[in-house]
Parts: sequence; C-alpha cells; structure tokens
Amino acid sequence: MSASLSLYRLQQVDSQIDKTRNRLEVIRQTLENDEELQRAKARLAQAETRHQETERTLRQAEAEVQSQRIKIEQSESMLYSGSVQNPKEVQDLQNNVASLKRHLATLEDLQLEAMLTHEEAEHALEAAQAALDIVKARLRDQNHTLTEEQAALNKDQMRLNAERQAILPALKEEARTLYDQLRQSRRGVAVALVNDGTCAACGSTLTPSQQQSVRSSSTQITRCPSCGRILYAG
Repeated sequence: MSASLSLYRLQQVDSQIDKTRNRLEVIRQTLENDEELQRAKARLAQAETRHQETERTLRQAEAEVQSQRIKIEQSESMLYSGSVQNPKEVQDLQNNVASLKRHLATLEDLQLEAMLTHEEAEHALEAAQAALDIVKARLRDQNHTLTEEQAALNKDQMRLNAERQAILPALKEEARTLYDQLRQSRRGVAVALVNDGTCAACGSTLTPSQQQSVRSSSTQITRCPSCGRILYAG
C-alpha cells in the first residue's frame, strides 16, 4: 500500500472521528443544558408565590367582610332589641349601622377584587405548571433519543479508533509527523484528493508532472504547491 493511500485512509478515519467527537460534544452539552427547564421551574415558582400572596389577600378580605357583618348584626340587634330608649342614642346607633354598612360595601368590593386577582393567579399557576410539564416531557423524549445516539456514537468511535490503530503501522514516522502537523495547521484536513487536475481542498491547478507524481509514486509523498496538503489520486 502506498504512503499516500495509507495517509488518505487515515484522513478518512480521522475525519469521521472528528465528526463523531464533535457530535458527542454537542450531545453532552445538550444533555447538560437545563436552562429551559430551570426557566420553566422559575416561572412556576413565581406563579406559586403570586398565588399564595393573592390567596392570603383574599382570605384577609373575606375575614374583614365577615367581621364587618358581625359588627352590623350586633349593632342592629342592639338597635331593634328595645334596650336603647334614648332618642339620641337610637339615632347614633342608626347612624353607626349605616356607616358600618357603607364600609361593608367597600370591603365587599375589595373582596371581589381580591377574588378576581386570585382567580387570575390561579390560572397563571395552572398555565405555568402545564408549561413545565410540556418542557419535562419534551426533554425526556429528547434526552432519551440523544442518549441512544450517544451510545451508538461511542461504539462508532471505538471502531474508528481501532481502524486508526490498524493504519498507523504502515506509515513511517516522518509521514505521520507531517500528517499531524498538517492536521493542526489545515483545520483537520491533511490529505486532499486530486480532482480534474486540481487540489480538491484549495482548488489549485496541478501541472501534468505534479499529477503524474501523485499517481505514480508509491513511496514518495507529493504535496499541493499552494496549500501544502498531501495529495492523493483515487
């Protein structure tokens, strides 16, 4: 097997390894990223806090209305019991009952407002809980799919690493060193195919002698005169 062919095979395997590794990293980040879930939980926590606050306000309003009604009942009971005979005291008592009833109307308005606000908070709480449930269900399905893909990719990576180790003994140390250097300096692509007389990586046109050198040599490595990559004619 020629050196360029071995390097080309190594390049193919390494490109697949790179692709697999990159995909695994994306999957890892996706699985570890719970920002959407945390946002949904935070919205639910806010809705729960708001619901509790409006519930306390409503209960307080209900208690104040109930307390005011008791005061009115007590004053009316005293007024109609006949225990108060003095006209001035009767008038004062009547005025007090009227004042209590006016204040009751105000308290009932506040109670109604508190009830409506609490209902809105209740709907918001239900919506936040439903949104969280949707996010959880979607992430559960997504993570299940990603976990399965992750397992398959890990197997592919083991297979590719084995293929890579099988290729390396056929290469001289100088060729491997050059290959590694080009991989680092040429964004992972050290070997380029010759297509229609050009370097497939950079598009530079090769002279007939350069093309012949790529095709005929089994031991020598021919490099692109423009980008410096190792050339291989399939």
